[in-house]
Amino acid sequence: MDGSKKQLNRSIQFWLSVYLSAAILLVAVVTGALSFLFAFDEAHELQDESLRQTASLIDHVPSADEIILVNGNRGSDTDSDLLILNLNPFSDPVLFGLVDGLHTLDQSGTKYRAFIRTLPDTARIAILQKTELRDEIANDSAIRTLLPLLILVPILLLVVTWLVRKIFLPIGVLAQEIDSRGDLELHAVPEENLPREIQPFVHAINRLFVRVAQSVQNQQRFLADAAHELRSPIAALSLQAERLSACDLNPEARERTVRLQKGIERSRRLLGQLLSMARAQSDPVVERGPISLLGVCTHVLEDAMPLAQAKGVDLGMDEDTQDALVHAEETEVLLIVRNLVDNAIRYGRTGGMVDLGIHHEPDWVVFTVEDNGSGIAQVDRQRVFDPFFRVSGLEQTGSGLGLAIVKGLVDGLGGKIELLDSSRFSTGLVVKVYFSKHPKS
Repeated sequence: MDGSKKQLNRSIQFWLSVYLSAAILLVAVVTGALSFLFAFDEAHELQDESLRQTASLIDHVPSADEIILVNGNRGSDTDSDLLILNLNPFSDPVLFGLVDGLHTLDQSGTKYRAFIRTLPDTARIAILQKTELRDEIANDSAIRTLLPLLILVPILLLVVTWLVRKIFLPIGVLAQEIDSRGDLELHAVPEENLPREIQPFVHAINRLFVRVAQSVQNQQRFLADAAHELRSPIAALSLQAERLSACDLNPEARERTVRLQKGIERSRRLLGQLLSMARAQSDPVVERGPISLLGVCTHVLEDAMPLAQAKGVDLGMDEDTQDALVHAEETEVLLIVRNLVDNAIRYGRTGGMVDLGIHHEPDWVVFTVEDNGSGIAQVDRQRVFDPFFRVSGLEQTGSGLGLAIVKGLVDGLGGKIELLDSSRFSTGLVVKVYFSKHPKS
């Protein structure tokens, strides 16, 4: 909950919507208040004009037949709620003494708005209307002027919120585009359809991508050059160790020579893995095309058979395997299959089983390598893809680069990789590599 509040506090979109909505509400309140007051006053003016017009239509003193008499000489026009008085200097001295025109009166605790007029025959009349009634009419009229505003303000708030979201939509699309990239997809961010205000920020990101790409390329070049330069000395050491082992040595010296040869072989494999990783992390230098996955598996099985026979491993293909074409460079697929098969043999049990399979799913070609070894613990299954990480407790030594190379290659092909418990054996691991049937162009 606290995290959500902090995100809202830092959200430009949120605060822009809040400020615009507050400004709209403030303007609406002020406008509504002024409109109400102006409409209220205008209603009063219209009512005063109605009193003038009513008085102007009377050219003689109303008779009892023309108005309803109240208290002898007072009548009421029930249709307009107007009270018409025939003023008498004796009975209405106060009213009779008022000049012609509009007045506000207080009669027996009731307030009236009155228009006094002197007729041509010098008689005087008063047209009265209760101020309470006038205020009620004016209030109703003023409220009706506010109804359009009350309807439009919520609509305007919704429109403003929608517009703010639409304005910030390109930023969200840009974030999704960058977030969906792979680790080495450092090409420039497209600047089309972006607000001018964030273009300097995008320029800075693109310049950063250029610097990071150069740094990565330098790192890859150094790694590949170093591994390549070390191959010749390692080969010379291996040759000297072989010559040394052919000599007549005492048991202790021969044991140390064997250890030396194993160490040199590990170094040779490490250099090979480093070269493979440098290739996996770099852009492909040849065009990708359809590659027979079964053909690559057959080639790898032939190469891995001596190692499998040395450990007594039953290495083969599933019976229901079907060939499939994957869009890739042949060397990429070869490195993926070879590393997975090599890991399954080296880290599996002696006399165990390793089966390769190819299956089809609607959007994927699935390549599997399944063994009945000790497997990999759940806590380590994500970390094994990190370079140089090795699962503890293994007797077989290694560089810890095999799965990192495979992961880099699979990601570059737009695929995915999973490590699961074996479904065919009581113990063991199945590695599933998903090659997309609709690869990225």
